[in-house]
Amino acid sequence: MKLQLALDRLTKEECFLMVEETLPCVDWIEIGTGVIKEYGMDIVREMKLRYPDVVLVADMKTCDAGQFEARQAFDAGADIMTVMAFSHDKTIEDALSVAAEHNGQIMIDMLQVEGNGRLEELESLGAMLFALHIGKDGQAAGKHIKFQKELQQFTNPNLKFALAGGITASSIPTLKGKDFDVLIIGSAITASDNPKKAAKEIRNLMK
Repeated sequence: MKLQLALDRLTKEECFLMVEETLPCVDWIEIGTGVIKEYGMDIVREMKLRYPDVVLVADMKTCDAGQFEARQAFDAGADIMTVMAFSHDKTIEDALSVAAEHNGQIMIDMLQVEGNGRLEELESLGAMLFALHIGKDGQAAGKHIKFQKELQQFTNPNLKFALAGGITASSIPTLKGKDFDVLIIGSAITASDNPKKAAKEIRNLMK
């Protein structure tokens, strides 16, 4: 299981400091949507230049113009970019095509999409990486991930699943045995008084 550090609601300087402090404990670094909106693709470029060996996720949350936004992300150095599951099939197909040209990946964000029907459609389009995601506002409204049987119903060994939304050190033990490939964790680390210690604790719990 990989740990993806989500850099959200941070300044540019805080993003780089956070990576410097936690890099030994994390596998993937995500430049959050709000950070990209604030600083543009330059922060993706700079992060990749400074940490060329890290897997870099650009959380674009693309829902249209898949080809154009995918080129933006991958040309800037992203290894993975996010596309919303509710997007038109052409948006997703175009993004997948550009990702393939760059040896990159598309992570399909399942925010506000429930049940397996859409996930099955996305698999048929060639999507392989999915994020089950409850957003900040959903968390505030008391919404939780409903596991149902999403993961167990898919027999394709190439499919990968990430989980995002309010994951903390205390919740990690409840996730064992759920077959997630990636845990996406933000504020449990970035809002901690000691991000380095928090990241190390979470990494140890994931083992």
